[in-house]
Amino acid sequence: MRKLDLFEEGQQEIAAMAKVLSHPARIAILQFLAATPTCISGDISDFLPLSRTTVSQHLKDLKSAGLIKGEVEGLKIKYCLNKKGIEKLKQSFGDLLEEITPEEEKNCL
Repeated sequence: MRKLDLFEEGQQEIAAMAKVLSHPARIAILQFLAATPTCISGDISDFLPLSRTTVSQHLKDLKSAGLIKGEVEGLKIKYCLNKKGIEKLKQSFGDLLEEITPEEEKNCL
């Protein structure tokens, strides 16, 4: 048994999403895709200060997490946000933040 398995499934899911969001390049990619009115067909690395290989790895991580979609279109891949994945992210983090928000400040220190 892994130590990770000792935690609730919801906790594991939030931690996995937080890990995907833990790199500023992935945040920048999500923001870029959100600000773009259509899906991007082409090289997103043209818009980021990173190599194509690095951007490709970040896109793979975001796609694996279900936050973006990527479909092959000819020789290029068309990328856009995955609405269901983003909604799940918002719900999960919203629930977590609601759960850990103190009702009043406690005198701990």
